[in-house]
Amino acid sequence: MRLLMSSLCLLLTMPLSASAAPPSRADVAGYADRVLAENNPADAPGMAVLVARGDEVLYRGAHGAANLQLGVPLSPDQVFRVGSVTKQMAAAGVLKLAEDGKLSLDDPLTKFVPGYPGGDKVTVRMLLNHTSGIRSYTDMPGVMEGPIQKTVTTAQLIDTFKNEKPDFAPGKGWHYNNSGYVLVGAVIEAASGMPWHAYLQEALFKPLGMRHTGYGNEDIAVIPGHVTGYTRVGDHWALARYLSMTQPHAAGALVSTLDDMKKWNRALHEGRVLRAESYRAMVTPVGKASENDYGYGISAGTLRGVPQLQHGGGIFGFSSYLLYLPGEDVTVAVLYNADSGRPGMLGTGSIANLLAAYAIGKPYPDKKAIAVGEATLKQYEGVYRLDKDAARVVRVVDGKLTSQRTGSQPYTLVPVAKDVFLFEEGFSRMVFERDAAGNVSAMRFFQEDEGEGEVVKRSDEPLPSERASVSVAKPALERLVGKYAYQGMAMTVALDGEKLTTQLAGQPAFELFAESPTKFFLKVVEATLEFAPGDAPAASVTLRQGGQTLEFKREAQ
Repeated sequence: MRLLMSSLCLLLTMPLSASAAPPSRADVAGYADRVLAENNPADAPGMAVLVARGDEVLYRGAHGAANLQLGVPLSPDQVFRVGSVTKQMAAAGVLKLAEDGKLSLDDPLTKFVPGYPGGDKVTVRMLLNHTSGIRSYTDMPGVMEGPIQKTVTTAQLIDTFKNEKPDFAPGKGWHYNNSGYVLVGAVIEAASGMPWHAYLQEALFKPLGMRHTGYGNEDIAVIPGHVTGYTRVGDHWALARYLSMTQPHAAGALVSTLDDMKKWNRALHEGRVLRAESYRAMVTPVGKASENDYGYGISAGTLRGVPQLQHGGGIFGFSSYLLYLPGEDVTVAVLYNADSGRPGMLGTGSIANLLAAYAIGKPYPDKKAIAVGEATLKQYEGVYRLDKDAARVVRVVDGKLTSQRTGSQPYTLVPVAKDVFLFEEGFSRMVFERDAAGNVSAMRFFQEDEGEGEVVKRSDEPLPSERASVSVAKPALERLVGKYAYQGMAMTVALDGEKLTTQLAGQPAFELFAESPTKFFLKVVEATLEFAPGDAPAASVTLRQGGQTLEFKREAQ
């Protein structure tokens, strides 16, 4: 299960040329320790990280707390939920069954789940690469905010989404899909005659000696070496909501350790799990999935110009990332006992990319800012039109250049050379181009600092007006604080110092900006919240987003 990690500000790099030899084990270990120490303080949830080149472990360590209440520090031996990294193992399980003649990837879903609506047009292959069009149950309003602690059977879980309208015709689109991997689990069960997780244990984990990987079907507290999972609420950490692992199913219910993640990567990519033909199919995106670089439980892309295979995971209380660079035989595993982050910290994927790039001697560029006056920064302002529906608006805000794509939040740009800016959050780069007269005419955007970049011309459109916010007295804000609910969906409104924040269950908290004492907007997405007026605690709050209007009622205290 994937949850978004929005905080990616920190970036540490060492000055190392792209052509330099890979750094030594001691250099990688020292660098990784410095990155993690700055990213994960002792009084917050932490990350356990492993970096390996072949069988050689370059770094294996942890920073942060395994349990905040007891003050227990994190260690690299501990057990974490891995969320959607589960999909990689489930996909391998299906391919193993295909090798054994128990199924074909072109079999219809109805062969394994009889009577599934439209399932005769959906193949096993489509489930594996997210092209089935089946509605993902985690996208359905209220599902993940509902009775998630309830134990359900595979059939009961399928019943929650099987009658939903498809997102698109089978094979005609791509959408990341947790329902698809619940059905992958159902296929494994029908073809093997075993619970999906029991089959993976017998066919994959036991033969590979992955003794600490398995089904997290019980409260993780009863698993030896467990860590406690947390979520960020306003300015503090709270215990993550309990989630029965029967609900994420084969889309995200496994637990594992750093060492087992290394065993898995080594075995899978060395050919000790699948035959060569099956492995090639797993890591080679095809059809509509190729437009999103997705194979079977694995994303294929590049990192610093070299091929990369990876998958991330996010589930209540935990985040994970497993990365492999086949040309360099480098593995990076990152396990984090929180599902959201503090402002200014790197997420699991960014930590993995940062350390992998360093390990192969191709670190990301330093973000040391150069001095650029506001008058010069204003030369870059403008609307850079991507298509008729989307644009990047570049403008100066509080003396800093920012970039905001339609429907997204503004990101600060850090000037590092003439006409060259790095995103303060993440690794993307923006290079502005000038015409013969020296005027800024276009920009070239490098997503995650990869490839040749996308050139976008500056349009003649005027800068759109900034949405203005007003100041609201603290007593007026205090009456809005509380817990609200809509059809099982929970929303928390909190006061963080002078800032009002909103948070849906399992998601990060976001700051609210006032248009009036009762109406607020978000900058991270195009949405508004309007509270019931009056002097007493607000009885309700109405969320308007994407054409939807949802009225949340205050819960009794």
